[in-house]
Amino acid sequence: MDAVAAVICAAGSSSRMGGVKKEYQKPDNHGGFTVLGLAVSAFAKVPSIEVIAIAVNKNGEAAARAAIPPGYLSAQKPKLVFVTGGASRRASVFNALSLLADYNPRYVLIHDGARPWVSPSLIAQIIEEVKKHGAAVPLLPLTDTPKECDAPFMEPQSGAEVFIKTHLKRANTGIAQTPQGFKFPEIFEAHKKAAHESGEFTDDAEIWGKYCGNVAVVQGSPENRKITFPQDLE
Repeated sequence: MDAVAAVICAAGSSSRMGGVKKEYQKPDNHGGFTVLGLAVSAFAKVPSIEVIAIAVNKNGEAAARAAIPPGYLSAQKPKLVFVTGGASRRASVFNALSLLADYNPRYVLIHDGARPWVSPSLIAQIIEEVKKHGAAVPLLPLTDTPKECDAPFMEPQSGAEVFIKTHLKRANTGIAQTPQGFKFPEIFEAHKKAAHESGEFTDDAEIWGKYCGNVAVVQGSPENRKITFPQDLE
């Protein structure tokens, strides 16, 4: 059976929002839905999604439930379950995958709870690509020319000079979005291995790439933006 599950990550601190949980805010002109409620709604509209695991802060399940329309909470499909997040996004995803293992899904989509404007059509497209290739992510093309530096240029170490290391090709470089989709057993095993690594991973596609193989690309959507600052809610 090709059961599909989803993970929605909503366990972050929202530090750049002044500590106000962005997933529980209500964007303008969206019928009173919260950011998290909009994300849940998009996944609930995709018929193949059987269960959605929402990663929340410690003792944060009640607040998360209050941010989701009651109809989704009581629905039998997709079933909504909640899990306490970890110290990092990777750890939160791993906790959610561990919970979803009891439901034995064949595929899983992992999504940022701060991306409320994801469309059901993009979700469905990711699912189809995952069935073909094992892993798929949406990418947006760059409009500016990217450069890779030899050190973090935003926070240079003790006045050290930073230089461009690589002149990247814009046509071959994109900005990753979510949901990122994977075969469930494989990404779960990859996350188990990643949990023992000393460094952090930028996203789940990087984890798949290190332990499993290639990741297919689909066209992302400009509307599928991530809320980071208060003005992003407007």
